[in-house]
Amino acid sequence: MDPRRDQRPATDSMLCTPSAEAEAIPEPSIAASIDDPADLRRLPRSLLPQLAGELRRDLVEAISKTGGHLGSGLGAVELTVALHHAFDTPRDILIWDVSHQCYPHKLLTGRRRQMARLRQAGGPAGFTTRKESVYDPFGAAHSSTSISAALGFATARDLAGDDYSVVAVIGDGAMSGGMAFEGLNNAGAHGRRLIVVLNDNNMSIAPPAGALSSYLTALRSRLPDKGHRDAVLASGTLPDFSGQPTLFGCLGLRYAGPFDGHDVAELDRVFELARSYRDGPLLIHIITEKGHGYEPAATSADKGHGVEKFDIATGKQSKSAPKAPTYTSVFARALIDEATRDDRVVAVTAAMPSGTGLDKFGAAFPDRCFDAGIAEQHAVTFAAGLACKGFKPFAAIYSTFLQRAYDQIIHDVAIQQLPVRFAIDRAGLVGSDGFTHHGTYDIAYLGCLPGFVLMAAADEAELMHMVATATAIDDRPSAFRYPRGEGQGVALPDHGTPLEIGRGRMIQEGGNIAILSYGTRLGAAIEAARLLAQHDIFVTIADGRFAKPFDDRLLATLVHEHKLVLTLEEGSSGGFAALAMQSLARQGLDHRLDRLRPLYLPDAFIEHDTQSGQLSVAGLDAQGIVNHVFELTRRSGMAPRRITANAAE
Repeated sequence: MDPRRDQRPATDSMLCTPSAEAEAIPEPSIAASIDDPADLRRLPRSLLPQLAGELRRDLVEAISKTGGHLGSGLGAVELTVALHHAFDTPRDILIWDVSHQCYPHKLLTGRRRQMARLRQAGGPAGFTTRKESVYDPFGAAHSSTSISAALGFATARDLAGDDYSVVAVIGDGAMSGGMAFEGLNNAGAHGRRLIVVLNDNNMSIAPPAGALSSYLTALRSRLPDKGHRDAVLASGTLPDFSGQPTLFGCLGLRYAGPFDGHDVAELDRVFELARSYRDGPLLIHIITEKGHGYEPAATSADKGHGVEKFDIATGKQSKSAPKAPTYTSVFARALIDEATRDDRVVAVTAAMPSGTGLDKFGAAFPDRCFDAGIAEQHAVTFAAGLACKGFKPFAAIYSTFLQRAYDQIIHDVAIQQLPVRFAIDRAGLVGSDGFTHHGTYDIAYLGCLPGFVLMAAADEAELMHMVATATAIDDRPSAFRYPRGEGQGVALPDHGTPLEIGRGRMIQEGGNIAILSYGTRLGAAIEAARLLAQHDIFVTIADGRFAKPFDDRLLATLVHEHKLVLTLEEGSSGGFAALAMQSLARQGLDHRLDRLRPLYLPDAFIEHDTQSGQLSVAGLDAQGIVNHVFELTRRSGMAPRRITANAAE
């Protein structure tokens, strides 16, 4: 008998159902009685299906009130129960790749009561994070990292002479990322005891792209009937039902499977055997369905990947009516327009066609839209190859994901001065996904590269003009950034018009303080100016439009005519403000540096919250700008001076 388990039978309280006259009393459940996995491990295997059903019900109920990643967790319920039942977590290490699917894990690891504030300020994160729980030994919210991290844990275990198990759970979508294969290759070479669970649901955020999906489909077809699986497992061996050498076996991992990922008793037996396996790295292939057990999720196009609050009975999400089109949809519209007039325009994404708006582009131009899978490095170099032959590639990639392709941006695009156009979605603070998904570094990490043209749209009309500008730039790389969410509600032109490269614009004239904004914080600057005017502080506002080439003339004018010039950006240090300081130095205006005051994101990782809440924390909303101006005028003893307040283009 496993000494970790208390094999007493379930109590009546675990199994009882409410009486007819007690409908208002919540039904006692196994799931509600579990405060941590030690409680789960006391349950007999026969009760695990009931627990899985309750956990799925609880997950749907919780996410219906908060929104979040639903489909991934629904597909991983039985997997989560079996892992915590078979392994001695947290001593045994359990690492979730990406961790979209970690909500059932959080319900079982002491965070049930906090799930009502999931992804909200002060509540649990939407991903695993080390500071939140000892059951989250490794933080994850980006793809394809679990195998490498798990190998690190396993190596540390062996060096320390310890004997715990290390398990990495990775989806078939994440397995398409190059780093997953780097980890597999190294794990096979090490030969250390390590368990990789391949959670194969034939789905990423979008349908899977790439040849690996076809290969896994062939392996899935080898799933034998349940009777045969049960008989083999009863013999105490981990079976390979593939009937052929597998890719994983060729890399040095023992392959076992495929298994039914929704048969929790079967998974529990598999993981018990895996826990005793000592002959090197082991890959267990399980087949699941994203959105399993909740029809509105299972039948939706993205299998309920990310949802707003919803009605449980119908699955209908409570999305408020948009006040303006999203920046993403405006980008798609503008790119389709450019492609209609120029057959050299093509588009590349990395497993995010709907998130970047390229699903619309792909519907209009199916032969000119390419999904590289979760492979940003490949996507960027692929786009560089297209550019070499005269095409006009737009690589539409979230800011936070573009980081993964930085070496390729430098070597394969910038050094070769290839006209790849980077459409950087989700630039700035992104809300409930939190600091793992904030797009806060792209100004800095692209601003240091020679030859790039960098733009930031202040509103959705400006975004259309910047798509047109990027289309016209054919001698060097370019990038334009825009945020998550709705635009400002401005009128949109029929077509974008290319902007003059490296030229900003004046928005309004004010007093002896100026704000030079880069990107969509311009709206907050205008609102701040309105509030400041109520206190007889009048502010000049300009829109930089370009970080590179920087508008030296505009900045020189501002520092000559104003006592203080605030640069404003929704980005990290080292970005637009740093480029502004370099501009002054380049122009021999070092003596005016004391007039420049940078306003950018604080030197901290900002937690999950609403976007407006995060901007408030960062001091980048209108009130934060007002407070900053008040503080500057107080410290300098500056008296506000009023000049004619005209709006000028």
